Amino acid sequence: MKRTPLFEAHLALGARMVEFGGWEMPVWYAGIQAEHNAVRERVGLFDVSHMGEFVVYERGATDFLRRVLSNDVAELAPGQAQYTLMPNAEGGTVDDLLAYRLPDGKSGHPVYLLVVNAGNLEKDWAWLASQRREGEPVGLDDHSESKGLVALQGPRAAMVLNEVCRLPIFHMPYYGFERGEVAGVQALVSRTGYTGEDGFEIMTEADEIEVVWDALLDAGAAHEIQPCGLGARDSLRIEASMPLYGHELGDDISAVEAGLGYFLELDKPEQVGGERLRREKVEGRSRKLICFKMTGRGIPRQGYPIRVGGETVGAVTSGLQSPTLGEAIGMGFIPEAAAKLGDAIEVEVRGRSVPAEVCRRPFYKRPH
Repeated sequence: MKRTPLFEAHLALGARMVEFGGWEMPVWYAGIQAEHNAVRERVGLFDVSHMGEFVVYERGATDFLRRVLSNDVAELAPGQAQYTLMPNAEGGTVDDLLAYRLPDGKSGHPVYLLVVNAGNLEKDWAWLASQRREGEPVGLDDHSESKGLVALQGPRAAMVLNEVCRLPIFHMPYYGFERGEVAGVQALVSRTGYTGEDGFEIMTEADEIEVVWDALLDAGAAHEIQPCGLGARDSLRIEASMPLYGHELGDDISAVEAGLGYFLELDKPEQVGGERLRREKVEGRSRKLICFKMTGRGIPRQGYPIRVGGETVGAVTSGLQSPTLGEAIGMGFIPEAAAKLGDAIEVEVRGRSVPAEVCRRPFYKRPH
């Protein structure tokens, strides 16, 4: 299994390590609920160095990414990032990712950074390479092994980060980023995250990320900072109704079906998978992702059947007992017409049909 540059730091903190997408990663330190609550109430620190980083550059970079990504990178100015998806030829999803517009290169041509999911890294790289046309002036570099990445998340994240850098942290817009020193190390700092809270992601060279990790833990001690593992990362993103590839997204799941139509810019001259995506956006989709809360006793898990009127119509993609809301919640796909907001459904939990109700997305929205 692969290990991030922070592997030894995790062991020193007593982390429980597990396999995730070919990586040995911390699933928890103090416990999932304690880490979850720390992010909702104070601040937590995650190692996300397993994520992939690709740089796309040269004269044709913008046109190339407008074609292969769902959102429109032409709308980005240097210092801005956007959430986007990478559709396949059939309109399903290769991956979801963040695209950053870096300062132009020495040649004056645009440069972009793509941060992709760890489990899809090789697949994403192969897909991007396959979409580059012969003679197209586009450069592709894989920087995944040379970068370290941590996520500082929670209502006190800005206060903690401000103590170890001189960047204008409090004035940085959401999905904005800057380059500068963090704990004396050159870093790219973005106001982004995957928790539903305010937060920042800090990228450095791989051999320098531990300096940043240690400095943030030291600066955060007064704020009761908590190192956090993959368990809390998952529970936080479910409460925020954020998709996870392999659950709410996949090769056969479109952005429209997943409720991510906002991140589609389909008036671009060319769009990989555009035929299906346009059709679903205009004519409607055959299935949709719903959020639901259990009204009976039972916790929904991935793969559990969803029923309407006694008939199995879909399946749960993610579910848990919400630490913040104190109730069992889940997401899943059902036919478009099967149920609407407020309708009663049932989830089969260990052979029992348990009542649930379709509810608004997201389950949790930060109050501050």
